[in-house]
Amino acid sequence: MATAQPTTDRLAEKHRSTLDQALDTIRTRAYWSPHPEHPKAYGADGSLDAAAGLAAYQSLLNGRFELDQPGTDGWTGGEVSPYGPELGVEYPHADLDVLLPAMRAGMGAWRDAGAETRALVCLEILARISARTHEFAHAVMHTSGQAFMMAFQAGGPHAQDRGLEAVAYAYAEQTRTPAGRAGWSKPQGKRDPLELSKEFTPVGRGVALVIGCNTFPTWNGYPGLFASLATGNAVLVKPHPRAVLPLALTVRVAREVLAETGFDPNLVALAVERLGEGIAKTLAVRPEVRIIDYTGSTAFGDWLEANARQAQVYTEKAGVNTVVVDSTDDYKGMLGNLAFSLSLYSGQMCTTPQNLLIPRDGIATDQGPKSYDEVTADLAAAVDGLLGDDARANGLLGALVNPDVKARLEAAADLGEVALASREVVNPDFPDAVVRTPVIVKLDGSKPEAQDAYFSECFGPVSFAVAVDSTADALELLRRTVREKGAMTVGAYTTSEEVERAVEEVCLEEAAQLSLNLTGGVYVNQTAAFSDFHGSGGNPAANAALCDGAFVSNRFRVVEVRRQA
Repeated sequence: MATAQPTTDRLAEKHRSTLDQALDTIRTRAYWSPHPEHPKAYGADGSLDAAAGLAAYQSLLNGRFELDQPGTDGWTGGEVSPYGPELGVEYPHADLDVLLPAMRAGMGAWRDAGAETRALVCLEILARISARTHEFAHAVMHTSGQAFMMAFQAGGPHAQDRGLEAVAYAYAEQTRTPAGRAGWSKPQGKRDPLELSKEFTPVGRGVALVIGCNTFPTWNGYPGLFASLATGNAVLVKPHPRAVLPLALTVRVAREVLAETGFDPNLVALAVERLGEGIAKTLAVRPEVRIIDYTGSTAFGDWLEANARQAQVYTEKAGVNTVVVDSTDDYKGMLGNLAFSLSLYSGQMCTTPQNLLIPRDGIATDQGPKSYDEVTADLAAAVDGLLGDDARANGLLGALVNPDVKARLEAAADLGEVALASREVVNPDFPDAVVRTPVIVKLDGSKPEAQDAYFSECFGPVSFAVAVDSTADALELLRRTVREKGAMTVGAYTTSEEVERAVEEVCLEEAAQLSLNLTGGVYVNQTAAFSDFHGSGGNPAANAALCDGAFVSNRFRVVEVRRQA
C-alpha cells in the first residue's frame, strides 16, 4: 500500500528544498553539495561523530548482518581488509527463486506513489546514510583499501552527491510528461470535437541489478541504485565479494526507510555470493532482471552487453587514460598536479592517468626548455617529494586493494627504463597493509614492443612516460587510444591556442572528457557531482555517463491510458 499523505507531506517539508536545489544545479552546473566533506561537521542533529562512527563500524565485525530478507537459505562472508584484519561479517545468502518474486511484489505501490514521492523517499535514505558517514567511511576503508580521509569523502559525501544527482535526473526525466490526467480535444469543424482523457504513468522496467566494484563500492554503486529506485524499479545489490559491507549497510538503511514510509522493504535487497559461486552471471540473465549497472573489467562488461539481452545494461569498464604534455606556463604546478594525480589511492581509480605523451625533443615551460628526460626526471622527483614522508604517503596512497595490483606493479618495472622505482611504505597502524608508491616507466612510443605495454590498461600505481616524435603524433596516438581502448579522462598541458583547439577537437570527436592545464587543487582524476560528467558513454571505456538524462531515461517507460471523455 502506498505511503499515507501525512508521510509524504513530512518528507516534502524535509527534503523538497534539497531536491529543488539539485534540479537547479544540474542545469547551472555550479558547485553545490548538501553533504559536508569535513569529518568535524558530523556529530550534531543525530549524526555520528568520529568516535560513534568507529564504534558503530566495530560493532558490525565478527557477527551476522541481519536483513530479514525473504529466501535466506544460509550465511556467507569472508571479507579481509586490505589493511590486514578479517572483518568476520556474515551476510544472508539468498535463494533467488524466492527473493526475486518478493522484490517484484512491491513495485505496484511504488509505481503508484509517483515520481515526487519516490524522489523524497530516496532523499530520506541518503540523509540517513549521510548521518552515518563516519561509520560508512570505515566500512569503505576496510574493503577498498582507501586511506581514511579518501574513504570518508569519496565513499561518503561524494558518493551521496552522486546518488542525489541520479535522483534529480530521474525526477526531471519522469516529470517531462505531465502527471495525472490531461484533456485532449481535437476540433471537427461543424461536428462535436473528439475528446479524450489521457493519463500518463512512469513505469519501472522491473528488477534492477547493481553489480558492485571493489575499489569504490558506494561512489560507483549509488548512481545506478538510486536512478533505478527513483524511476520505480526494485533494486537488487550484488556487491563485490571483497567489498560487501558498505553496500550491505546501504541496503539496510534503504529497507528501513521504505518500511517506515509504507512501502515494501523488499524493493531493495542484497545478494551476496558464496566463495566461487559467481552469481553475477546467473543474475544477469534472469528474466526478472531488466536493468544492470556494472563497474569493472572490460571482459565481464562486454559479456554483460552481449548476453544480458533482456536488460538495459549500463557499464563502466577499463580505459587507457592519457595526458598530452605539449608546453606549460607553470612547470612546477603541472608537476605537482600530475604527481598528486598519479599517487592518489595508489592509482587505483578508473580516472587515474596512465600514459603521459611527451615530445622526445622536449617542451617549452616558464622555466625554459625541458627535454623529455628532464620532464620525466622532474616528475619522478615531484612524486618522490610528495610521498617522501611516510605518514603523508599512507594518507594519499591507502593500501593496494588486491594481489593482482601488486603483481602488475612489480611486472611494470621490466617493461622499460624505470624513471621512478616503487618503494614499500610501512603503515604503523596496519603493519599487514601492502602500501607501495607509484612506478614511472619510460617508453619509446615508436617501438612496437612498447605499444604492448602502454596500449592496454595497467590498473594500479603504474604510469608510462611515452616519448613521441611531436605533439601532432601525440594527438594521433591520443585519438587512436580513445577510439580503440577508451578513456575515462584525458588531460593536456599547452600554452598554444592551436594545440588546445586540436586536443579539444580530438576529445569532441572521440567523446572523451578533457581537463586542460590543471595546475592547482583540481585534478584530472576527480569529478564533482552536479557539474562534471564521469565518463561520456561515447567511447569503449563506458557506455554511460554519471550522470545525464540518458543514464536514467531508459530505466522507465511512460504508459498511457486513454479514456473517452
